[in-house]
Amino acid sequence: MRHQFRRPAALVIALLVALALAVVPSTTVTTAGAAAGSSGKPAAHAAEKPGHAWVRSTVSRMGLRELVGQLFMTYAYGDTADTQDPDHVAANQELYGVDNAAQLVERYKLGGVIYYNWSDNANNPQQIAALSNGVQDAALSTRLEVPALVATDQEGGIVARVGPPATVLPGNMALGAGRSADDAETAAAIIGEELRAIGVNWNFAPVADVNVNPANPVIGVRSFSEDPALASDLTAAQVRGYSGSDVAGAAKHFPGHGDTSVDSHFGLPEIDHTRAEWEAVDRPPFQAAIDEGVRAIMTAHIVVDSLDPSGAPATMSRPIITGILREEMGYDGVIVTDALDMGGATETYPSNRVPVAALQAGVDMLLKPPDGEFLTMYDAVLDAVRNGEVSKKRLRTSVQRILQLKWDLGLVEDPYVDVDAVPEVVGTDEHLAAAQALTDRSTTLVKNDGTLPLDPEASQSVLVTGWGVGTTATIADKLSERGADPTVLETGAAPTAAQIAAAEAAAEEHDVTVVVSYRAWMNDNAAQRELVRRLTATGKPVIAVAAREAHDIAYYPEVPAYLSTYSWTGVSLESLVRVLYGEVDPTGTLPVTIPTAEDPDTVLYPFGHGLGYGG
Repeated sequence: MRHQFRRPAALVIALLVALALAVVPSTTVTTAGAAAGSSGKPAAHAAEKPGHAWVRSTVSRMGLRELVGQLFMTYAYGDTADTQDPDHVAANQELYGVDNAAQLVERYKLGGVIYYNWSDNANNPQQIAALSNGVQDAALSTRLEVPALVATDQEGGIVARVGPPATVLPGNMALGAGRSADDAETAAAIIGEELRAIGVNWNFAPVADVNVNPANPVIGVRSFSEDPALASDLTAAQVRGYSGSDVAGAAKHFPGHGDTSVDSHFGLPEIDHTRAEWEAVDRPPFQAAIDEGVRAIMTAHIVVDSLDPSGAPATMSRPIITGILREEMGYDGVIVTDALDMGGATETYPSNRVPVAALQAGVDMLLKPPDGEFLTMYDAVLDAVRNGEVSKKRLRTSVQRILQLKWDLGLVEDPYVDVDAVPEVVGTDEHLAAAQALTDRSTTLVKNDGTLPLDPEASQSVLVTGWGVGTTATIADKLSERGADPTVLETGAAPTAAQIAAAEAAAEEHDVTVVVSYRAWMNDNAAQRELVRRLTATGKPVIAVAAREAHDIAYYPEVPAYLSTYSWTGVSLESLVRVLYGEVDPTGTLPVTIPTAEDPDTVLYPFGHGLGYGG
């Protein structure tokens, strides 16, 4: 196959250019984009940075459409780059006027593509690897043979596009509960190594937001902690883990999405932190990522008046992106927008202004325009450069950063992966064991009146109820493996009165009840609270498990036993059952404060709280 043997001609050109430059004095470049490395530290001579000759040569030979194409990253439907599936073709034609990802990359000279499950890109590791090779074939078929960035969101926990047989990690807040920078680095290294093996070279992680708002609907367990120091330590650790795997990490969502009760997917959040509060709470994890050499930072579609009183979302704010991130914080790597189809981006600007405003602010890469608006945004950037709203120098500076990232990731030398070798890297026994071990160190026992641990010698009947068809079934299967006799009665996120009554009656007939909640703290999920209260009122042993945020116990503090797993991944549920039977001593401690339901200023369980069996 072509990609198994072909050495990109671009590399040969780069080597020739480098040799030519070696015999002439290096020239100091005065633009900020070329004069500083990804760490933000100025270089005496830009030519000293590996790959700069190729970057400069390639940018100098690019036409306007080639330059603009490099700014865009979007998705295409299909499990192969050249899909001929009628449904995929029809969807891609409607969006872009092309049949598949290969045509999309070739026609618009895209800087990269992003994979999603719902677009049929991420079905299994070997399929993804083949898709990635197809994308690179398309990128290298263009005139200048520039390889593609291939991205996804593999945060771990509740946000993971690539599932089993890939190794699934428990997520950031679980790592925050484990308190181990080594574990956080290991988790990122595993994710990075497996992503690189399937041709994904850019992961939109880690989340560097400090989740100080218990009512945050969009970040929550995606954050490491409410504590800036802990979030900083683990963010830096994950940056190291991704860098060591030759995958670009992207700290997100700058300047900090942790204190909002509005989901930026659907609206425009406003953060009311003062400048001093932002410096103390939100800045540290991003600064830690920069100091650790993070290769990319993703913007947030949020308004922070103390940083920019104009009301512009951070993505479109020059004071925030250029003034603070570039100039004050010393960052000169790639800045990528959060998805531009989110309400936080589209609520403020029409589609033809969104990308122009982002570029004027100092952003480099434009991620995922709204469906049906890609051509509008692409043409808007072309027009903005032609009419001088965005200078060619400004355009080339962003493209230089993007191409430098491609060089630094080794894509110019070899962008391809070995599809047959994927099982040797992805989901290995070593990775799975490491993931389970670090998850076991994260499960948090918040309350225990003596119900736990369960007696492994007793053959108990256990009712497993509450949220999650797969979650309750998985818990029941793991209980069965240990000799218990489980019954599953899944009630969903909004149990009906009849379901609650049925669960209550079933609890009376079982020795123990395990009830799983999912964001019971949210008003829409009040019926889950009633379920737990009614189960507790039976007087039988009840173990409540929060499968997402730990705050649910605020609404039923009388429950006999309560644990937080921070996710419902397989490793999290395995760890849960290990803790239930005392096979693992729960050593996780709360990475957030749990306030009472009645008063957010009254602490029910403090940051750092956690019970163990070891006395």
